[in-house]
Amino acid sequence: MKKIISIFAIVTLLTVLIFTENSYAAGLDTIDVQTDKTTVRPGEEVKVTVQFGQDLGAYTFDVAYDNKIFDYVSADGGTANDTTDKVRVVYHDATGGTNPRTNMSVTFRAKADITTSNPTEFTITAEGLANADASVQFDDITTPIVKNVTVEPVYVDYTLKLEHTGEIVKTEEKAMTLSYASPMGRYYEHARLIAEATTPAGATVQLLATDQANLEHDIIQSGWGDAQGYKIGGKDVSQVLQTKAIFSQAGDYTITLKLIDRDNSDQVIVEKAFPFTVLEEATPETPTTPDNTEPTTPEEPEVEEVKPDETPKKLPKTGSNLYIPVIVVLMALASSYVYFNKRKQ
Repeated sequence: MKKIISIFAIVTLLTVLIFTENSYAAGLDTIDVQTDKTTVRPGEEVKVTVQFGQDLGAYTFDVAYDNKIFDYVSADGGTANDTTDKVRVVYHDATGGTNPRTNMSVTFRAKADITTSNPTEFTITAEGLANADASVQFDDITTPIVKNVTVEPVYVDYTLKLEHTGEIVKTEEKAMTLSYASPMGRYYEHARLIAEATTPAGATVQLLATDQANLEHDIIQSGWGDAQGYKIGGKDVSQVLQTKAIFSQAGDYTITLKLIDRDNSDQVIVEKAFPFTVLEEATPETPTTPDNTEPTTPEEPEVEEVKPDETPKKLPKTGSNLYIPVIVVLMALASSYVYFNKRKQ
């Protein structure tokens, strides 16, 4: 009999313990975690908010983050402690249930010097969860809740240029500057520059550039650089090639430049067409006067104007001045003749 009573007491105690545990412990399946952005720009802030789905009077949440990408800014909903890769937020309602909370949040700022695309995540775990009056203890959240975000710059599309000066004449080499650039270019591990051309019937065109090994390449035929592509992207991307174009015939041509992504089935990143008109021969130059000024006729010498009733300061020369010495000589001769005749008498 005593043995039966003992067994009954043990069963009763176990039952009470089981029901007591079920009454005061439960899983909190109303938790919802959200971020206010899924794409974050360098220098921007992002907020991670945990909605409880009911009132909690006590909790400890850990929000882990990548400290190479984010800096901790602030927290709302408890006392925060940042360990440089995890923020712990602790809350306990000291009023005994009159001041519970329904959510908490942590704000981070993306590092300003990021120039690439950075997929990353926040992971959230929790412990010490209790309802408003602490009558119910909730299970710890040991399996992390994960929220994904991407930190990347505001990329600017690449631009292509193919520039030259002056006329283009058939079969003559024409210097051209080929370039592509972006102040903030999207990153590509294997990009490549290629070119295509449309020509008059039977005509050909070459776009030649020389690499660092002093080897000449026709970009239209074989593209530029390693056949597998090369890495581009980041701040102030710029590549400039000095090329020369040779057009076999006169007429209208089009050279289309393309920047392609070798890792994505040669998808075109950017392309632009450049039209050219090729002449049979150079246009003769039109003669011009120095400094583009028109020729002028010589200026006539100025003649001093003599005003009426005004004696000129200098008399103008005339032809009568030639007779003065002749008259003087004749008068001298006449005087000599008279003188000698008187002496003879």
